[in-house]
Amino acid sequence: MAVKPLHNIWIRRQQCPCGDWKCYIKYDGDDQSTVASQSVKSELSSSSPLSQEVIFTPYVGQIFKSDDEAFEYYNNFARKNGFSIRKARSTESQNLGVYRRDFVCYRSGFNQPRKKANVEHPRDRKSVRCGCDAKLYLTKEIVDGVPQWYISQFSNVHNHELLEDDQVRLLPAYRKIEEADQERILLLSRAGFPVNRIVKRDNDLLELLEACKVAAARDEGFVYNFTTDGNGKVENIAWTYGDAIRAFSLFGDVVTIDTSYRSITYGMILGMWFGIDNHGRPIFFGCTLLQDETPKSFSWALQVFVRFMRGRRPQIVVTDMDSGLRDALAVEMPNTKQIICIWKVLSKMSSWLSVQLGMQYSHFKSEFDMLCHLENVEDFEHQWNHLVAQFGIGSDKHLSLLFSYRTSWPFCYTRNFFLARAMTPEYSKLVETFLKNILSPQSSLKCFFKQVGTAASFGSEKRKELLYLPIKTFLPLEEHARTVLTPFAFSALQQEIVLSLQYATTEMANGSYLVRHYKKMERECLVIWIPDDEQLHCSCKEFEHSGILCRHSLRVLVVKNYFQIPEKYFLLRWRRESSLIPLDDQIIANSNDECSQAFHSLTATLLSESFISKERFDFVHGELTTLLEHVRNMPCYEEHAEQNMALETPIERELHFFSYLAEVAQIGILNI
Repeated sequence: MAVKPLHNIWIRRQQCPCGDWKCYIKYDGDDQSTVASQSVKSELSSSSPLSQEVIFTPYVGQIFKSDDEAFEYYNNFARKNGFSIRKARSTESQNLGVYRRDFVCYRSGFNQPRKKANVEHPRDRKSVRCGCDAKLYLTKEIVDGVPQWYISQFSNVHNHELLEDDQVRLLPAYRKIEEADQERILLLSRAGFPVNRIVKRDNDLLELLEACKVAAARDEGFVYNFTTDGNGKVENIAWTYGDAIRAFSLFGDVVTIDTSYRSITYGMILGMWFGIDNHGRPIFFGCTLLQDETPKSFSWALQVFVRFMRGRRPQIVVTDMDSGLRDALAVEMPNTKQIICIWKVLSKMSSWLSVQLGMQYSHFKSEFDMLCHLENVEDFEHQWNHLVAQFGIGSDKHLSLLFSYRTSWPFCYTRNFFLARAMTPEYSKLVETFLKNILSPQSSLKCFFKQVGTAASFGSEKRKELLYLPIKTFLPLEEHARTVLTPFAFSALQQEIVLSLQYATTEMANGSYLVRHYKKMERECLVIWIPDDEQLHCSCKEFEHSGILCRHSLRVLVVKNYFQIPEKYFLLRWRRESSLIPLDDQIIANSNDECSQAFHSLTATLLSESFISKERFDFVHGELTTLLEHVRNMPCYEEHAEQNMALETPIERELHFFSYLAEVAQIGILNI
């Protein structure tokens, strides 16, 4: 049966940040049977770990597990030092088998004259052999029943010139398809990619470059940059759009750099820059394709990004545990705080510890979740030591690496930095959805370029907005905030206002307040109140962290008889006026409390009727859950729906909907 060709050129990077090339990460939803092959084959297409490893000069007595391991080591040493090697003689015995291996410089010995072939014009090739004495001799021995090989002789004295890096690759020993590329070609062949598709990477990159040139000619806001290698082939490329540059001026304070995906077709790393807008959505800032994940490549990408954004740099960059990117950020943006996304950390835990801990893993996971959200640094470090001792994982290399990065991910260390709610699980899911939409199956980089362009255009499609939120407390503070903030920001503030009603205040002699929950469910917070310029400073640091005033500060404002929140606590980035696409003020204005009262009346009736019996409660709960899911999955905008709805006022539309709910509820409950 013919296999349908697959054209999805993107997979997750599964190389573990611990640096061990044999260690990979399995993400939720990955197919178990393909994880190993994908991880090895995808990561091999980047630089070989041995090519990045420091190769020291071999020495007599150096031990290897096998002769193949020794040959690979010597081969890498030779390549880094401008020559190649070959296998010479081997010696064997009946008891030990092969017990000696001789590896020599490719120019060792002299060419022996050969009988010329009986042809009209025989090729007269000159020999490269010149009697070079550089060599490495191995001898095998048995130690405690285990065979091992050691270097018995070594000489690194050559009687010829050694080649430069750009020349050594032309030696016959290295003039071949690398194993990584062979793996990639075989992988893509099995997935249905034709051979001509696999080898046309350079052509596709040139097409992408041409598409960038065309876009720049059509749109003066579009900018791009690229680098080429010594042969003129495209190595790295980056681009962005005028809309993204303008958005950065409003929402460029916190930037997420995602490097989760790589192209298995082109062997390139995908880097995406995102921000979070005042509606809590990810917004596109820029895109890059890099030949590898070295600090050099990331440094180029960061330099280009800063030029794209006209010299402006973010205050915060949220990343994964990517050492190459982190090193580049430290050089290119030394004044920018690096934060590791906690959800990226949690996604790796299962791969790191689930097998090691077995049945204890779920217990560890719950303990670790609590550890992440501790507010005090001393409590965190104490609890960390207790946790690793409790589960016996103090020597685990992954946790050691994670602990070395501790100033960048747990809440107790990051609470003092403004993250604009970019560390919430909801935002992380939206970023992942954005990526999956632009990384849907593609057949070329040109198609990918179009997908990115569509997603990056803020005006390309109408976006789903929650245009109205009902008042819950009827406090003047709440009513005023609803007129200033976007629905997303108001929803977060409203939650704090509701919770503030559960807190008691104790005024101190200096005018500050101790604010605590009435059930003492959490530690009390100190709110410093400076009346002269209406300043509030809470020890919980929520406003500094998210830009949304906390429940403790709000409680103090209520105690002080404030009917409006001071303007300084409505950050510009959360205001409705900062929206990239203006909200429909008419809809918001007309969605008044008449609708809210109708809804509350209906829900009150449903609540009282459903509590009469468990059967009624289960019915109402099931029906409303299904209805809510159905409404959420309905399209936000349809032309014929807009035409029909235009004939009704917003109030009429909502009242008709509530009437429908009431009818459904009445019929369903009364029949139980």
